[in-house]
Amino acid sequence: MATDPMAEIRASFFIECEELLESLQDALSDMDEGSHDNETINIVFRAVHSIKGGAGAFGLDALVGFAHRYETVLDELRSGRMTITPEAMKLFFQAADFLQDHVRAARDAAPPPEGSEDCLVSLEALIGGGAGPVVEEEVTDFQPMGLAFDFGPVDEAPSTPVWTVRFRPAAALFSSGNEPLHLLRALGKLGATTTTCDLSRLPPLEALDPESSWLEWVVEISGDVTDFDIREVFDFVEDVCDIEISSGAAADSLPEMGDFGMPGAAAFDLPPLTPDPEDPVPVATAPSTPAEVIPMSKPEPRVEAPPPPPFVAADAPASAGAGPVQRESASEPSATVRVDLDRIDRLVNLVGELVINQAMLAQSVAEAGLPPNSAVMTGLEAFMMLTRDIQDSVMMIRAQPVKPLFQRMARIVREASSAVGKEVRLRTEGEATEVDKTVIERLADPLTHMIRNAVDHGLETPEKRRAAGKTSEGVITLSAQHRSGRVVIEVADDGAGINRPKVREIAISKGLVAPDAQLSDSEIDNLLFLPGFSTADQVSALSGRGVGMDVVRQAIQSLGGRITIHSEPGKGTRFSISLPLTLAVLDGMVVNVAGETLVVPLSAILETATLTDEDIRALGPNTNVIHVRGAFVPLYDLGAELGYRAPKASYAGGIVLLTAQENGTRSALVVDSILEQRQVVIKGLQRSYGHIPGVAAATILGDGQIALILDPPDLVQNASGRTRSPAFALAG
Repeated sequence: MATDPMAEIRASFFIECEELLESLQDALSDMDEGSHDNETINIVFRAVHSIKGGAGAFGLDALVGFAHRYETVLDELRSGRMTITPEAMKLFFQAADFLQDHVRAARDAAPPPEGSEDCLVSLEALIGGGAGPVVEEEVTDFQPMGLAFDFGPVDEAPSTPVWTVRFRPAAALFSSGNEPLHLLRALGKLGATTTTCDLSRLPPLEALDPESSWLEWVVEISGDVTDFDIREVFDFVEDVCDIEISSGAAADSLPEMGDFGMPGAAAFDLPPLTPDPEDPVPVATAPSTPAEVIPMSKPEPRVEAPPPPPFVAADAPASAGAGPVQRESASEPSATVRVDLDRIDRLVNLVGELVINQAMLAQSVAEAGLPPNSAVMTGLEAFMMLTRDIQDSVMMIRAQPVKPLFQRMARIVREASSAVGKEVRLRTEGEATEVDKTVIERLADPLTHMIRNAVDHGLETPEKRRAAGKTSEGVITLSAQHRSGRVVIEVADDGAGINRPKVREIAISKGLVAPDAQLSDSEIDNLLFLPGFSTADQVSALSGRGVGMDVVRQAIQSLGGRITIHSEPGKGTRFSISLPLTLAVLDGMVVNVAGETLVVPLSAILETATLTDEDIRALGPNTNVIHVRGAFVPLYDLGAELGYRAPKASYAGGIVLLTAQENGTRSALVVDSILEQRQVVIKGLQRSYGHIPGVAAATILGDGQIALILDPPDLVQNASGRTRSPAFALAG
């Protein structure tokens, strides 16, 4: 079935809009932090202007109208006629949020978002009036049109033109898909123009580099034209060309045009954008009659000087010894390609099957008893390395930075703080941390709940904060980092912390805990995750219904993750989410416990050891600890914890895996034997069996056997710790 090319172009436009909105949020955040330089303001302006221009091409009138009025206010800021205030920044952020809503409404053919008009009215009040109607300054269709330019002799042009534009493109302008012809035609729409092409820098044919830029145009414009109108034509190419704009004088006279190999100027008719297919293809020839120009000086013979270097954009950084070609290549962005996510998912699945087949092949070769130095074993090792490289490369394709997710949370903070009347600032750290795309998509809702909870419950009102010696503005810190082979995302606030007596009282009143129950601080904090639990005094738009934190924990557990709380009274609360880097493949250590084959993630293992009687110490009637490197570590029997067997009478000679949690604590897991280390494909169990304490997923081994993949921190958190049977405890 044939695809609609316009639909593809439209889809590409909305993808580009997401990128522009991201750069808009970044620049606004920089401005909010105090960066008010012209470049940052121009980034904001160009993002809105680009969205407006693209929307006009597709006839998205509501989006164009909103972006135009937003852009008008930004232009006042860019021109220095408006100052940045905290109130203005709030409105800029709010307008950016509504612009995002307009983009999505246009993409989904939905009605425009409500409230955007009120935002624009408040925004325009900052400049003392409203924006005028949208001016047709963008080409709204793709039909080429011819323009009649007056390229007669210089003396026929107006004697005193209003503006003189000298335009010299860099090679990067052509490589980025731009065309000087369109820019010259856009200038022609501004008023009466005289255009002259300067060929003085053009080298002889044998020295000509076809990928460099040698031409320069001088355009004289007369009429009701402003500097802003001219610069707006070059908005999207100003970093890949050199532009000089002057007013009140004619263009500088150029050297007389001789033959094609000599310096001079040529005035000629611009060809139509799309030639008639029936017309013969024009062949470039030297003009028989040179344009009449006023000579400035006698040109020097070209043979006495080497060809001039190709032009480089004026704002490119100059460095000693760096040639122009080096500077151009350094500024070129890396090439990218957009691929449907379904194709990537299929590739990930195929890589998973490849890993399983590689394991099966290795199992068959091992059972055949071939010597390690045989050709088959050597080839198998090379195949294993190739499989690993393919798997790593595919995982990198699916990995994405958490920055877009964090930017969405910035809007949640603004809306929630406005709803409850609090002053809140969001700080982000580790935005470049990369996580599997599936994890990012499924993390949006849990993070939204946590951010709203921090604004509503975590932070105090401005009055209470000032009374406590704090600033009236609360701070929420959203951070991401890689730790112990997992990604850890934290939401922290500098509020009052968890009111544990109140939490305990509410839990008792709701019948969630017994009145005489002895609870530790950690156990009281975890009461927040119980269904129906809420500390809000009254129901509001943000909270109070007891739905939120229990949903957060369920969502995190469905991703193979876990969530913990750390709170200090008067200082704030920190929620930590620990998630796997990927949901597809991991490196694991295959172990045997009571005849069962299990997989322990390699990233959780610090070291392995064999126990001796001197290493083991009794702690209480049913538990043991071991002495490792000057510290005591709790001992857990995997067979007993998983219900495969009763605790052993003695663990001397046993093998332990020393594991680490995100908080730095360690634990020792007893296994019967270590079989091997290999890559395994993760097969989720959540959909069929729900959350299983201590078990993250399952996998298929090379012999076709199903093995459970353990989650050591979760296993330790829910473990009984029994490493001695009651009879052994009494005898000891």
